Parts: sequence; structure tokens; C-alpha cells
Amino acid sequence: MPPCRVNAFGRGAVYQAIVAGALALATVSAVAAPKDCGELKAEIEAKIQSQGVEAYTLEVVPAAEAKDPSMVVGSCDNGTQRILYQKNDT
Repeated sequence: MPPCRVNAFGRGAVYQAIVAGALALATVSAVAAPKDCGELKAEIEAKIQSQGVEAYTLEVVPAAEAKDPSMVVGSCDNGTQRILYQKNDT
């Protein structure tokens, strides 16, 4: 087996490829267009219903009003709004 090439920082080509891929993915995610709250809420609602959940509440609120992070299931309008999920008793 041929020896692994190492760059000046002691990292191999595979490591460099992984880092480059992660940076590219992060860049694409950051450039992606922000979702409209109504569109994102509809997508989340479809996923919840596909899991068979019948009694729940989804609410869009300003980010400052989202006090419980465990209830946040989405962020929209450039991060100014949060979508909150609460499962209700049947």
C-alpha cells in the first residue's frame, strides 16, 4: 500500500476533502432562501400528521416570545419568527 500523503499541517487528503465538503455544505445552507412562515408551518404540519398525531397546536410567534426552546420546531422569516409545537390531550 502506498504511503498516505500529508500536507504541511499533518493532515491527509481525505481529511482535507471532508473539511472542504463540510464548508461547502455550510455555505450552501447559509445562502439558501429563507422560508415563508406559512409554507414552513404547512410542511411541519404534514410531517406531524404523517406520524398519526391528531391533537396538537402549531403557532407562529415572534422569536423574542419563544421562551421554551423545547417547543420550537421551526424558524422562519430570516429568524425573526419561531414555530412552536404543543401536543394536546385527546
